[in-house]
Amino acid sequence: MHPTTPQGSPPALMRPHATRPVGLSAALAAVGVPAGPSVPPDLPPVTGITLDSRAVLPGDVYAALPGAARHGADFAGQAVRSGAVAVLTDTEGARILADRASAGGDTLPPVVVVPDPRRVVGPLARVVFDSRPDDGGAPTLFGITGTNGKTTSTYFLNALLEALGRSTGLIGTIEIRAGHDAIPSALTTPESPQVHSLLALMRERGLGAASMEVSSHALEFGRVDGVLFDVAGFTNLTQDHLDLHGTMEDYFAVKATLFTSARCRRAVVLVDDAWGRRLADAADVPVLTLRTVPGTGPAEDADWTVTDVGPSGLGHTFVLRGRAGERLAVRCGLPGTFNISNAALAAVMVLASGVPVADLQRALDASDPFTTEVPGRMQLIGEEPAAIVDFAHNPDALERTLASVRRPGGRVIAVFGATGQRDESKRPVMGAVGARLSDILIVTDDDPHDEDDAVIRRAVRAGADAAVRDERLTCEVLEVFPRADAIDRAVALARPSDTIVIAGRGHEVWQEVKGVNLALDDREELRSALTRHGFSGLSPAGIES
Repeated sequence: MHPTTPQGSPPALMRPHATRPVGLSAALAAVGVPAGPSVPPDLPPVTGITLDSRAVLPGDVYAALPGAARHGADFAGQAVRSGAVAVLTDTEGARILADRASAGGDTLPPVVVVPDPRRVVGPLARVVFDSRPDDGGAPTLFGITGTNGKTTSTYFLNALLEALGRSTGLIGTIEIRAGHDAIPSALTTPESPQVHSLLALMRERGLGAASMEVSSHALEFGRVDGVLFDVAGFTNLTQDHLDLHGTMEDYFAVKATLFTSARCRRAVVLVDDAWGRRLADAADVPVLTLRTVPGTGPAEDADWTVTDVGPSGLGHTFVLRGRAGERLAVRCGLPGTFNISNAALAAVMVLASGVPVADLQRALDASDPFTTEVPGRMQLIGEEPAAIVDFAHNPDALERTLASVRRPGGRVIAVFGATGQRDESKRPVMGAVGARLSDILIVTDDDPHDEDDAVIRRAVRAGADAAVRDERLTCEVLEVFPRADAIDRAVALARPSDTIVIAGRGHEVWQEVKGVNLALDDREELRSALTRHGFSGLSPAGIES
């Protein structure tokens, strides 16, 4: 969470400046809601749509949707006072509004009732904001989904596109950008009215391209409904979010909906895991396959393959080879072999958008785009010891991170916990991963939310202790809390040749404990600890300030 969120930002920051009135009746008909008993006659023209009553601007449709605790209809009065000229809701919302009106509440504008307003909001927002007109003029739109790597891959995409001379936008976990303006994000993918208003703003500003993280939550809850991506990309699928999806099969099925003709024109799919290979076979759009890990299948089965991996500073060089003999020499300056996969995906997605190989090679050579710093993603805070903050918060991401940072003659000191009120089954698994790949593992708190932090730590530590015992590991397992103290302990134990990894929270600057947001930035805590114990830290990235 952040001190400023899109929901709390002035709506003008999220909207195009030039608005044109759109007939609401015609807009509803365009998305499959024809005139009838649930659609009042003589609906007014509208200039926007939102499902956040606090973000309503005069001329908006207010979409009153059911929520986890309250129905959006409960806040319709506030929306109307802010200038909403119509309300879109479901049967339950209409009942709430009727009850309030009969009790002498606020006078309401016309109310449109549909069975599932969430599925109407996205397509309606596309029409109202004219975010992706069929006659062109919109930025080339890239969308990336998968369990791990979405954020880094979108930053790599934008850096490469900028190296090609394009102005870019970004919608993701860390921030939202429309050109040079940046707003911290509250969700990996915002709600659909915000997505469409942002895309309209990017079009208005004449941006050449935009990259968007597409989470499984976004697909499940309709946040990208009405969006057609020019190129969709897939990173990987590993255990996460099973508290929402239940099973890996259901998790995969949600991800796969992005790779249909209703949501994208073409796709690039990493086929390093079985889920990627299955997705490439199932997609009903043209697909370029990409293999980045040796031994995951015959190289000739993929359209593009990573070869000739070598070290380059903290990062790597590699070659991307196409099925038809194409060759790209690539450098990625970020630590971690998994960043080879992220960089390769970004490069092939740009190729899939129509950029020639020769143009891409010139941009790679001139600008070194895959050395761009990604806040909280393998972010280097100090060099002796190597001190890294990463967002790894599930078993696969944690394993990839810890396996990639060991230096000759040095130890790995890891600090992490697990998030409360999320998939509990991954907690001991993460503990075991940490024990196997660290010399010192410090179990601490992540974001407990409303859960008992000691219970979460106990589950993580149980997995670590079991792995040490059953596998006869030499890892020393400690439990230190609060989190700032755990980071300090890691630095106190470190030698210059060691590597410290603070995992799980990445760029986040608030820790939620029992409904209270506590200021906590792993990067700042790590910098302070390095200085306190006589080491040097690197300068902070711009987004942190």
